[in-house]
Amino acid sequence: MTAAGLRISVIGLSGSGKSTCAALITRFAAEKGLSTVRLPLAEPLYRLQAQVYAAARTELPAGAQDQVLMENLAGHLRRINPRALLDDFLARVDDAEAGGPGPGRVLLNDDLRDPHVDAPALRARGFRILRITCAESIRQLRLEERADLSVADGSTRQLDLVPTDAVIDNSGELADYRAQVHAVLEGWL
Repeated sequence: MTAAGLRISVIGLSGSGKSTCAALITRFAAEKGLSTVRLPLAEPLYRLQAQVYAAARTELPAGAQDQVLMENLAGHLRRINPRALLDDFLARVDDAEAGGPGPGRVLLNDDLRDPHVDAPALRARGFRILRITCAESIRQLRLEERADLSVADGSTRQLDLVPTDAVIDNSGELADYRAQVHAVLEGWL
């Protein structure tokens, strides 16, 4: 861990277990006496998604994602300004760092997808990239169980171009997954 604390970006396809990994990292950090700040790159997209659903006069269930809409919104934001999501994210990273001493903090991102603009900038800011994979049949079952309004994988089609520091397979039991996540984190501390 550096003087700025531990910075982690968890990447993977929808349904691979990124959110579960983020929860495991948060619990691990708490057990080590570290605080965690979750910083989604897509935060502006969540705000825009809520505005679009409000304009459509349609209820957006809490926590639901319309991935088709969000991919389209991201595409338009990046067309207008390729750094739109990144600059918003980096401002929130700066705010989190201003909140107190860094060594006792984990900055956690779990929605990095862009290998060309976002990934190099996160790596330059000290983020380690942890990729989560799983068997496609398991991923499809998980996606069926989620409450997403739509599912889209277009934003992750270049995910293999993002350099990783570690890869974990999440095709097995939760206890195995937890052990793998903890082993990686112990190595990074």
